Order: sequence, then C-alpha cells, then structure tokens
Amino acid sequence: MSGTIAVEDLSEEQAVSELERLAREIAHHDKLYYASDAPEITDADYDVLRQRNDAIEARFPDRVRPDSPSGRVGAAPSGQFAKVIHAVPMLSLGNAFSAEDVQDFVERVRRFFKQGEANEACFIAEPKIDGLSISLRYEKGALVLGATRGDGATGENVTANIRTIKDIPQSLKDSSVPDVFEVRGEIFMTHAEFAKLNEAQEAAGKQTYVNPRNTAAGSLRQLDASITATRKLQFFAYAWGEVSALPAETQMGVIEAMGVWGFPINPLTRICTGVEEMLAAHSEIEAARASLGYDIDGVVYKVDRLDLQERLGFVSRAPRWAIAHKFPAEKATTILKDIEIQVGRTGSLTPVAKLEPVTVGGVVVQNATLHNEDEIARKDVRIGDTVIVQRAGDVIPQVVSVVLEKRPENTKPFEAPSQCPACGSHAVRELNPKTGKEDAARRCTGGLICPAQAVERLKHFVSRNAYDIEGLGAKQVEAFYLEGRVMRPADIFTLEARNVRTDKPLQEKEGWGEQSVTNLFAAINVRRTISLDRFIYALGIRHVGETTARLLAKSYGTIEILRTAMAAAGDHESSDYVELNNIDGIGLVVADAIVEFFAEAHNTEVLDALLEQVTPEPFVLDEAESPVTGKTVVFTGTMERLSRTEAKVMAERYGAKVAGSVSARTDYVVAGEAAGSKLKKAEALGVNVLTEDEWLALVGEG
Repeated sequence: MSGTIAVEDLSEEQAVSELERLAREIAHHDKLYYASDAPEITDADYDVLRQRNDAIEARFPDRVRPDSPSGRVGAAPSGQFAKVIHAVPMLSLGNAFSAEDVQDFVERVRRFFKQGEANEACFIAEPKIDGLSISLRYEKGALVLGATRGDGATGENVTANIRTIKDIPQSLKDSSVPDVFEVRGEIFMTHAEFAKLNEAQEAAGKQTYVNPRNTAAGSLRQLDASITATRKLQFFAYAWGEVSALPAETQMGVIEAMGVWGFPINPLTRICTGVEEMLAAHSEIEAARASLGYDIDGVVYKVDRLDLQERLGFVSRAPRWAIAHKFPAEKATTILKDIEIQVGRTGSLTPVAKLEPVTVGGVVVQNATLHNEDEIARKDVRIGDTVIVQRAGDVIPQVVSVVLEKRPENTKPFEAPSQCPACGSHAVRELNPKTGKEDAARRCTGGLICPAQAVERLKHFVSRNAYDIEGLGAKQVEAFYLEGRVMRPADIFTLEARNVRTDKPLQEKEGWGEQSVTNLFAAINVRRTISLDRFIYALGIRHVGETTARLLAKSYGTIEILRTAMAAAGDHESSDYVELNNIDGIGLVVADAIVEFFAEAHNTEVLDALLEQVTPEPFVLDEAESPVTGKTVVFTGTMERLSRTEAKVMAERYGAKVAGSVSARTDYVVAGEAAGSKLKKAEALGVNVLTEDEWLALVGEG
C-alpha cells in the first residue's frame, strides 16, 4: 500500500492516490469527531494522518486537492440544529510535538518582522482544553447567540443549551463591553462530574460514557436543553470572533478584560518572552495535568501583540501566530494488585495487570496489558509494585515501568504458568524453526478441549463476517456451551434434532418460547449452505482473516480441493506448498499456519463433522469470462502504462489470480523494463512471457 511508503519515496502517481485516500479518511474522522461526538481513532493517530497529508502536499504542491484537509476545519453541521454562519471563521491550529517544533515556530515568527519588532514578539501560553469549541455572541451586553464551531465556517445554533451553563453570563454589565463582542472558548466536563454522571447511568442500568470530552460535546448538542442543564458543563474563555471594538492591544489584555466581564479564564495562562520560557510553561502545565480535574491535551502558544498577529495573518486553516504544543500520551501512577492470565481464541496466554483504579486521559483504568512474560521480565514487574501506566495512543492502557523506590519488601518475580488456567493443559512457547527463537506468546495446547478457546472459537464461528446466524450471537453461543448444547461447530446444526430428544428442550429455557426456537432453527437451516470464503474464515485458522479467506477460496475453488492441496503442502518441498506461498498476499507465516491447521487431527475431526451438516459453495468469480479467467499471472519489472497496483487490479477484474513469484503453475509472466530473476525463472520453466502491450491486448485493453 502507498500508505506505508515514506513521503520522500512516493512517486507523483502514488502521491495523487495517497492524497485522495487521506482526504477521504480525514473527512470521515472529522465527521465522527465534530458532528457525531464519536471518534473511532485517537487524537495521536488523527495527527499522523494530518501530518502525512501536509508533508505530501509540501512535496507535491501542484497536486493539492480542492477538498484538501489542509483547507478545512472540523465537519459540516449535523442538521439537527439551525445553521449559523460565523462572521469570523473558527479556525484550527497547527501542531508542535517537540521542543524543536516550538523553536521553529518562534524563529518563523521573528523572521517575519524587522529586528527590533522581532525582539518585541512575546507569547502567551495557555492550557489546550480538551472540550468543545464554542462562540458566544453578545450585543449591547446581552447573550444573543451560542454556536458550535462546525466546519469552521458554519456551526450549529445551540443558544438554548448554552443558557443552561452557569459559567456563561447571560448579560455583561461592565461599561467597557463593546456593542458587539463574540467570546470564544471551550466547553468541558470535569472529571468529578463525569464520574457522577457515570455512577447515575450505572445505577439506572444504562450504558456508561467513555470520556469527558465526548460526553460534554454530546451534552451540549442535546435537542432537549433540560438534559444539558443536568450535566453541569463548564467554560473557559480564551479568544474572540467578530467585535465592534477591542478592549486591549494584546492577547493577554483582551483575555483579562473578558475575566473582568465575568467569564472564567484559565489561571495557568501566562506571558512568555521566548522559547525557554514557553517550554518551561509547557513542562509546568503538563506536571499539573493530573491534578487539574479536567482534561487538557497540550499548551497553546500565541503571539501576544494583536498588531503583530494581524500582520502575520493566516495560512490554510490555521493562524501563523499560534501553535498547539501537544503532550505525549498521558501517564499515571497506581498500584498493581495482581497479574491475571487471559486465554485467547487461538490459545495465547496474555498477562493482564489488575490495577487500583486510576484516571488516565479522562478514562478510568483498572486493567492494563503486560504484553507477554518477556516484557514482564524486562521491566521486572511484580505484584504489589507501584507502576506507571500509559494509554498507548491514548487508547490501550499499558504498564510502562515500575517505580522501584516504592517496591514493597518480599515481592517475587513473576513466574509464567506452565499449565493453561482454563483447562489445565500444557502451556508452552513454540520454537520458531526459522529463527530458532521461542515465540513471545505462551499457548495452551488444549485446542478445542480448552473451554476458553472453544467458546471463543464458537463465537468467532457465528460472528457477523462468518456464519452470522440470526438469533445466535456470542452470548447465546456461550450460554449453549455452558449448558452442553453446543460444544463444537457441528453441534449448531444438530441442535434441532437433539432438541426433540432432550428432556430439557430449548422452549423451556427462560427467555425462549416456541416461536423464538422455531425462528432460530429456521435461521440455522438457512446457513447450511454458505460461501466458501465465509466458511474458511469461520474456521478460525490462525492469521486467516476475511481477505486471506477470500484469497484461498478464489485460488482453490472448493473446500475439497483446498483440503487436498493443504494435505500435500505438509511437504514443504512439494509444488502445493510452493503454490500456496505464491498466492499474492500469503507469506510463509500465514502459509504455515494454514498447513498446520489442516494437519491437526482434531481439526480434521471437527471439519469432517461440520461438513456432514453444511455445504460450502464453490467459489465463483464475479468477473465475466475472459481469456485470463482462472489463470495465474506474475508481474515483474517496471511498466510504462500501468503501475504495479493498477496491473494487479486489472488482472483480478478479468478473473486472473496474481501471484508474487513464478512456479510451474504460473500461466503468464508480464515483464516490464529491468525484469530480473522472475523473468529468468519463467524462461527456464517455459512459462508464457508477455510484454506490457501484449498483456493489454490479451485482456482487450490494448
């Protein structure tokens, strides 16, 4: 994929494709974050997407798209509220992630001015609140409008909800207030209020919320303002939009005036004379982060003098005179109470830290990953230790290190279990024959006799992209397993016959009745025939996801051919093993996992029993019949008219199978300029070699 190629290595063609992908992906995440208050990636991951887009645009300025994310802020309003056009756009900020980035920012600002003016360019530093940006319009001192940022140009009218927030004045009595003044700032929820809200949700049997930022945003955008009123949101003022006059000539002066008018302003905001003081402010604010009682994710630096701000102006979606210096992933300190072992679907034993609850980045963390026993030994993590916890990418909690000076006496090094805690079978670390090293993961050898694996394998079997049987989800499968009704996949399809003979029919089970049981059996029977790729995916073969399952189905056509080929591929010198590895997208690790699955006797037994009940449909190509349908093609060398990706897509569109290497079963090798060893091997094996033009003519696109 081009997304994995370094920006400096991208061709112009790849850059165009990558900019299209990034524009689409960033727009998707903007909509989730700004319009739906339901982000699905972390801020750090989002920043990476933005940085990559900006870097590609800088290298290929002629290829900047009209819908480029660099020219867009936020997302379009949702349509639930009336739209508000901002008289002064609500822009975003550029990001700094290091001291060097801050140094570069200051140098850029000072290079813009004459020497004397540059020396006068002071900055303010203020905490970057992790909340929802809002604009409050006052006319003759009265609040007349509250609007969200939206896409920066157009927001949503949430005035009724704004009026329920006690921090926001309904009117400004001070005589210095201009006739028109738009106050801008951030609405947020404190950790304490967030905890109270979740306690109330839990007590009412309702779903709890994930973090204060999304909860604050969702609370403000309630259609019923009385709900917003119960959420106890808070506000900090730090900027302005349209104004008829300004009360001061500096950023700090205007902020102080807003404080006099009755707006909460952040007490940590301060003046800095240069880089050294800016970085010191960043360090001090970061050190205070855990004790603030609300979430911040960085420090914002702004040029203090407003006349200098005006001369600096804006670039793209951000002002030249401000930048956000982001914090690294937040860390917190807590006590490790225990180390539990969880057994996964594939039998891997994963150590999990059980912690004294601690808030990290606005989320209460009680469990954290310890990865594997090697990591535990490397960090010397012991039960009873005081540990530093970090949310990796602000999502997955992990134990970073131990505070050794706080270690209690008589703690003992962790010993990995030699038996599976779920079934008592041996737990071993497999030796990788290629590297000669032990795998990092310890695995249970119990296979399907292990309840932890069996239940998880059954859940996977009925999951959405596998068998997806209506009315038979993960919870029902687990319940049926515990009752002994369904112990392996084939049992699902014999359930109806056995239900007639049992003295405890499903109809008598709480929550079930005649109609629901009839519906379940009907849904099961519908799935007795299923596409081959879904069938392969449902088997839960290690390393085989949906894409690989489809590759196998497309390459072998039927389950019988696949089983025969995999049995033969057990001999790594065989042509079947070579052919499996030649499938583009399947490497040695995946190939070995597939071969090992079909070589295991207990898997064969499970598969035989299942195939007595179900029929996987032979794979049928969606593509129309063409001269290359069903043929295996290898592309090598540099093409003049097609990129390698375009050639692969074209081949698959015409029904061909694209392989990564040449074998006796290869039908065509398409050779471009500087074709090397693959061309020589094709000639040695007598494989039909085509030029790019001959290939295009063959498929009818010459």
